[in-house]
Amino acid sequence: MMEKWRFLDLGIIDPPTSGAVGEAILLARSKKLVPDTLFLYQRDPPACSIGYFQAVENVVDVGECGKLGVDICRRITGGGAVYSDKENLTYNIVVNENNKKIPKDILKSYEVLCRGLVESLKMLGLDAGFKPVNDVLVDGRKISGSSQTRRKNVVLHHGTLLVKTDIKTMSKVLKVSKEKMSDKIAKSIEERVINLEMALKKKPDIGVIKNFLKKGFEETLNIELVPGELSEYEKQLIDKLIREKYSTKEWNFRR
Repeated sequence: MMEKWRFLDLGIIDPPTSGAVGEAILLARSKKLVPDTLFLYQRDPPACSIGYFQAVENVVDVGECGKLGVDICRRITGGGAVYSDKENLTYNIVVNENNKKIPKDILKSYEVLCRGLVESLKMLGLDAGFKPVNDVLVDGRKISGSSQTRRKNVVLHHGTLLVKTDIKTMSKVLKVSKEKMSDKIAKSIEERVINLEMALKKKPDIGVIKNFLKKGFEETLNIELVPGELSEYEKQLIDKLIREKYSTKEWNFRR
């Protein structure tokens, strides 16, 4: 029997909410109050999302963020700093760690959980593929990165799909080490990153993209995504996490 997962389209939300939603759903899933879930959102105002273990000053130009109106927010997953705006689409998977579809090996789990995005991009006619550890490429250029955490026997995995992202702003606010640029044989962020508008050579319809994403994950994970809503427990927890954690300087600049 095909597994049924909850599907949520949260639309456009602000940076503190985006952090709180992921943690709230993870905690609700750990208490078995909600099913395995895939949810989507776009973030506005734009923000640099900082990995749990990162020091803000090392990866983000704080002054440039202030000039350009770009927020800085920290997430509970690892990985590197990511710039996102409302022209990005972030997909999120919250699943019980004991689900047999999810490899125990973390590196293998990245590949499995990124397959849905790869498949959806192929449905759009693009030459897409997974590149370890956590990137998805189109025509050899990065269109998505992902990060993950495992807590309370639950996996939270999320990735950002560049749809019509302002790559020039991205290049101004993110600090990219010379070593990283050298490894990727690129001179600038613009040269190693691509968004859907560039790849498709036309403005993509966000609703169409969401439908392809849904189909891609259903096919690769062999699941049925059933539209649902946030539970009251999750809503209350989101509000609490925003107030006490994700909107505070203590959390966002903690390292």
